[in-house]
Amino acid sequence: MFAQEISIQDSEVTLNSINPQALAQLLLQELQTTVKTLPASGRAVTLRMALEVERICEKSNRIQNSGEVQTWQLSLARHRLQKCLEYYKLGSRQGRVELHSNLAAMVYRHVASFESQLSFQARYNLIEDFLQGFYVECLRAFRREHVMEADYTPRTRLELAEYMAFTEQYAKRQIGLPGRNRQRLIVLRAQGFAKGQPPETSMDIELAVEGGKTEEAEAQSRTSAMQQIREKMVSETPDPAESVLRDRVIAELVQYLESQGQSDCVKYLTLKMQDLQACDIDKAMGLTARQRDYLQQRFKYHVEKFARSTNWKLVHEWLGADINQKLGMNSQQWETFQAQLSADQQTLLQLKATQESDKAIASALKCTPKQVQKRWAKLLDMAFNYRNTEALA
Repeated sequence: MFAQEISIQDSEVTLNSINPQALAQLLLQELQTTVKTLPASGRAVTLRMALEVERICEKSNRIQNSGEVQTWQLSLARHRLQKCLEYYKLGSRQGRVELHSNLAAMVYRHVASFESQLSFQARYNLIEDFLQGFYVECLRAFRREHVMEADYTPRTRLELAEYMAFTEQYAKRQIGLPGRNRQRLIVLRAQGFAKGQPPETSMDIELAVEGGKTEEAEAQSRTSAMQQIREKMVSETPDPAESVLRDRVIAELVQYLESQGQSDCVKYLTLKMQDLQACDIDKAMGLTARQRDYLQQRFKYHVEKFARSTNWKLVHEWLGADINQKLGMNSQQWETFQAQLSADQQTLLQLKATQESDKAIASALKCTPKQVQKRWAKLLDMAFNYRNTEALA
């Protein structure tokens, strides 16, 4: 299947484009250098990457007209290999947790509107339902695009890493919309999922409020649909506290970012809240795609630090995942999670639940307040990973 082994350097490629077998051989060599022991499926995986890159370059007018097809091939192929290796190093279980978390973050605002006033657990359940279907779609797309057997399933660690990298890339594909707008494929799928509600039923709101005046109207007012409307009218009145808490979280986050000298992260947050697409954000901030990727990573780091440090209670209260809400877990998950904690971690959790100060907790655990903050951040991270891992089990 493969040509004789050759080593290809960027400057030594003289053909108009690199032969897929030669490109696959280069990726195979780089794979072997990274993982030391070459997996049995390595040749097939790298060839699939090379063929995918060839298809992309052939279909892209921009690449074809650039006069740098070879450079594009090498760049795209190495990017795909690097993403595959990232999941390979994480392993099967942690890799799935990482992928699930990344995709959940992309669709959190889209599987249901914030006006629906869903709790953290309800929105979380919707995300789980949506992503399970999305994974099936990705596997079908993987089989179709790589001309695989209809029942193909990744079995080796490298094949699973390849599929997870493909899933992430597939989710981020930009789909053209009317008016030259573009949107990620997974966001469009999530928005379609959110709209998949049961058919609307025409109801007389006045009848629901006042009751029926005739026998026929009285019978209609007793239907389950009419009873649901009454329950909604009573229980789902807008809660101003929700928007106040959200605004407070945003204000605190902006203040934190400014205190860390991250003014560009503040601007990025402002633009993201306007629901602008990546290309519009790049234009507004004068960023290249690489600079935006770096900014996103820095922004993610500071948001996670903000959510797991002194501001943890505010953030978790907003998400409906405070300690008194079992950190967003159900009763069974909460009991199992606590059973896995060490004695010191259980003590830390109990003291935090009683709203003891870090100084008092430090005295009880015989450590410094700074160590208390680090231990608590680690425990919150454990809870986050546990929730995601349980969702994949």
